[in-house]
Amino acid sequence: MQNIVKDADKKDYILRITAAGGMIRAFFATTRNTVNTTAQLHHTTAVMSAALGRLLTAGAMMGLMLKNDGDLLTLKIKGDGPAGGLLVTADKNGHVKGYPQNPAADVPNKANGKLDVSGAIGTGTLTVIRDMGLSEPYNGTIELQTGEIAEDITYYFAQSEQTPSAVSLGVLVDVDYSIRQSGGFIIQLMPGATDDTIGYLEQKLNGLDSLTALYEQGHTPESLAELLFADIGYEETDRTPVAFHCDCSRERARRVLLSMGKEELIKLKEEDHAAALNCQFCNREYRFDAGELDALIAKAAARKKN
Repeated sequence: MQNIVKDADKKDYILRITAAGGMIRAFFATTRNTVNTTAQLHHTTAVMSAALGRLLTAGAMMGLMLKNDGDLLTLKIKGDGPAGGLLVTADKNGHVKGYPQNPAADVPNKANGKLDVSGAIGTGTLTVIRDMGLSEPYNGTIELQTGEIAEDITYYFAQSEQTPSAVSLGVLVDVDYSIRQSGGFIIQLMPGATDDTIGYLEQKLNGLDSLTALYEQGHTPESLAELLFADIGYEETDRTPVAFHCDCSRERARRVLLSMGKEELIKLKEEDHAAALNCQFCNREYRFDAGELDALIAKAAARKKN
């Protein structure tokens, strides 16, 4: 087994491998910086940082399963707990972003001292949307099984895609609310996987320490791949950088205002003399003064005539 790197490269990335002659594919992610950036943007409580971080990590890995650069993956959780809901989007190039409905939601820790993500989310649904540029995006929804997110995504793969999968997600929040560790893995059995391969994987995963504990020990995606698959052979197929990325812009905000129509824009100008739009993902504010609203009103009027 390769040496565990105690001072690993701190940049976020996903390692993708195939193992057992192509009968297994796996994604190993380290996402501390991405989750830390997102948590700081939204001023999340510890439990909401953990919940959002798990979904961000899952989204980044599942995004790599998309085929084309223009494809987009969306993961949406709706629950009846204080968190309300979470939304994450990702592409195939490691760009991911997300936001919580209620970043200030908080619940007591579990009896073992761990953050109670399932208690914050409650019961509800997980929806996976794959927008691949077709007339209708693929949309699959399941009932949440535990609210711990990893188990729910495992169930989604089994029910909606008929792909046996093992999913692990972990976020360790430090005492100062920064993200100490964050990562995950998705391991999937491909068609034709033998009973021996399935048994081997089950044995390896049984009793495996939590992902945050493994990263605290100094493990990396590379050393985890070695730990799990050295005995049956594996090949690294690619290593994709991961980062928080929001593609909002002033032009997009302008188009949102224009879509409101002439009458609504006039009302907005009369009441507030300006407009301010906030991006839900990065909290950036785009302000438009009275003169800019006049220009939008004129453009909306011209569109209406045409």
